[in-house]
Amino acid sequence: MDPRTIQRWRSRPNGEDRRCGPRHKPENALSRAEREKLLAVANSAEFRDRSPHQIVAILADRGEYLASEASFYRVLRAAKQLAHRGRARPRTPRPVPVQTARGPGQLVSWDITYLPTVIRGQYYFLYLFLDVWSRKIVGWAVHEKEDDTLAAGLLARIATTMGSVAGLVVHSDNGGPMRGAMMLAKMRELGVMPSFSRPSVSNDNPFSEAAFRTLKYVPFWPDRPFASVAAARAWVDRFVTWYNEEHRHSALDYLTPNERHAGLGDAILAARRTVYEKARRAHPARWSGAIRRWKADAVVALNRPRAGRRKEPA
Repeated sequence: MDPRTIQRWRSRPNGEDRRCGPRHKPENALSRAEREKLLAVANSAEFRDRSPHQIVAILADRGEYLASEASFYRVLRAAKQLAHRGRARPRTPRPVPVQTARGPGQLVSWDITYLPTVIRGQYYFLYLFLDVWSRKIVGWAVHEKEDDTLAAGLLARIATTMGSVAGLVVHSDNGGPMRGAMMLAKMRELGVMPSFSRPSVSNDNPFSEAAFRTLKYVPFWPDRPFASVAAARAWVDRFVTWYNEEHRHSALDYLTPNERHAGLGDAILAARRTVYEKARRAHPARWSGAIRRWKADAVVALNRPRAGRRKEPA
């Protein structure tokens, strides 16, 4: 239904629902006696710890049918009994990690990815920190193991390079090095605010995942595995230079991360708009509408709430 229709109804004095739907009770609705029997079965000693899916299956094995799983859920919900059933601890709701950045040095995303070696089953590990607003790689390291002490050391070096990181939000998934005692202690020491993905949610750290995809599909990705950790570091150093200084990032309207990070983006995009405006004045018949926008988002959000999506509990 169009939202304007609902607005028009609400603007009237009575504000009543004017939909012309069915006015009679559905013929297949459960009777009061059937609903009471369903509740009695669901709350019996045999079934009070079981879900409606299990109840329906057990009854079917006995040759009995009371109602479908959906009907069980609907009746339990109406009776305010739709709660966790069983002794296991109910699932804890996890709020969506929503972080925003309005400039460089406010929000950093980091993760670890595998780099192949010449020995099958063994890998080097790339630690990579990315400024979410500018997409600039602000720190990286390649090691032969995953370790929170190594991650803490890299964060300390990044803090030295950036100057002050007090209030910086560092987002990651829930891996061991991310939640390790040494890493968390270093964050507290530096005044960094940790942010973590929800458990078992793979897309809560999209900026790091996108950077790793770019890394492994870049045209100069090596044809053979890395022969040594020194070779891996040399290649990553080349990639980081290319990514920060040459890579035209689509999310930045094709600025390089360095241009965005240094605050040059607005001037560059304004110059591009000037070129397009001049081209339209020269050949107006070739333009059917406005020129290209040439504008990067001023605010970048991690898990920006979509319109119409129910807000998660704070």
